[in-house]
Amino acid sequence: MTQETITAPNGLPIEVTEKDKTRAEAAKAEANALFGKGNYEEAIKHYTTAISFNPSVPAYYSNRALCYIKTEALGYAIRDADLALSLDSSFVKAYYRRAVANMALNKLKDALADFRKVVKVAPNDRDARAKLAECEKEVKRRAFEEAMAYDELHMTAVERLGDIDAVNVEDSYDGPRLEGDGNSITREFVTEMLEYMKKQKRVHKKFVWKIMLAVKSIFESCESLVDVSVADGEKLTVVGDVHGQYYDLLNIWEKNGYPSQTHKYLFNGDFVDRGSFSVEVILALFAFKVLYPNSLFLSRGNHETDDMNAVYGFSGEVKTKYNDITLKLFSEIFNACPLAHVIQKRVLVVHGGLFSRDDVTLDDIRKIDRFRQPGSEGLMCELLWADPIDTPGRSPSKRGVGLQFGPDVTEKFCKLNGLDCIIRSHEVKQEGYVKEHNGRCITVFSAPNYCDNVGNQGAYINFTSSNDEKGYSMDFVQFSAVPHPAIKPMAYSSGFFGNMM
Repeated sequence: MTQETITAPNGLPIEVTEKDKTRAEAAKAEANALFGKGNYEEAIKHYTTAISFNPSVPAYYSNRALCYIKTEALGYAIRDADLALSLDSSFVKAYYRRAVANMALNKLKDALADFRKVVKVAPNDRDARAKLAECEKEVKRRAFEEAMAYDELHMTAVERLGDIDAVNVEDSYDGPRLEGDGNSITREFVTEMLEYMKKQKRVHKKFVWKIMLAVKSIFESCESLVDVSVADGEKLTVVGDVHGQYYDLLNIWEKNGYPSQTHKYLFNGDFVDRGSFSVEVILALFAFKVLYPNSLFLSRGNHETDDMNAVYGFSGEVKTKYNDITLKLFSEIFNACPLAHVIQKRVLVVHGGLFSRDDVTLDDIRKIDRFRQPGSEGLMCELLWADPIDTPGRSPSKRGVGLQFGPDVTEKFCKLNGLDCIIRSHEVKQEGYVKEHNGRCITVFSAPNYCDNVGNQGAYINFTSSNDEKGYSMDFVQFSAVPHPAIKPMAYSSGFFGNMM
């Protein structure tokens, strides 16, 4: 059998037969077909198979990188682009993939450097030159916005708003109205507001600001870790990522019951971005939080941050539907949002996951100074970004931020803190939820048919009290997506980023 000695990305020579090459191409063809159907996870497996047969083909890594981008494993995408370029430094698509991943991580300068390399390698590529021009324009635009905002950085959104009561409400406005401040909110107001937004109408900014200021005050009085109890006759529903899918949020409430004094809800981060009804989602959650401050709870997610909002649509949506001051106020509220909750003293609920060291306690979480952007390392970052893996120990994050933690890490953390398990979100799951790490780590994701193309179910978890040793029971409920107005996900994201995806 004919063999060829090739050089793998690690620089070592290996033998590849003609049969290996044929198998690799067959696996690539299957992967391409799966990618075309939007089945990115399976496509990744087949590209990996192709690489196992013939690791010398840059396109296999570049194609897998695109799948990783689609599944938000941006760290893995950058790694694969690097591997492709180690095999062929002129492989243009790998520069494209790495630029997209860096853009998604809001690393504009790194993305710009890659597009300049593309143009250098392929100077006659019109598309490459156009992308470079778009990236340069985006970098300049953000630099201009930062410069314009420099003189106002010392002012809070509240100071910039001034006297809200003096804001005029036009006679043409036919929506819900708040008399008094945000704390005067009623169930009737919230019900009218939900229906008004369902018709794609905008609640007047005066009343939006009143709700936002009230919820800001509530969050600022909370610790970073909040204790939640479920008494006899009560129910607590834990909801994962909603990602701006307002009509699916309404469907959850219609199926499972609206928040009330006896029906508590805990929304576990990523309320906004991706979906193009993020403003409606967050205003609905804020209104219920003000109405029932002890019955509706919100944990911050990695998308309740300035960097993610700038890329994935929320910033653009707020500016389109309201204005820059409203966006700044949202940012300050997200900074005040609690980071974690403990149910019945036995179940920790966080958006991302666990930590880079084994000695972290619940008190450590409670003491985190959260009134800031999370940064790229430390306990706060790890809470928002970490993901579980099947293998023991820890490894670098597939996302390029945070880390991955194994079942032994979860076991140690739960034993140290007297917990039964952790509930987290942060990852789309085809069935809406999954139990891992011997049942100690549960992921729940509540945005069905994520981004209108994944086809996954959503899920939520209902807690009720019980008389056994645990003191609670859990019930998992799955649900499907419902129709929404014909506005695509990411409709308000940066034009540059939308073109890149």
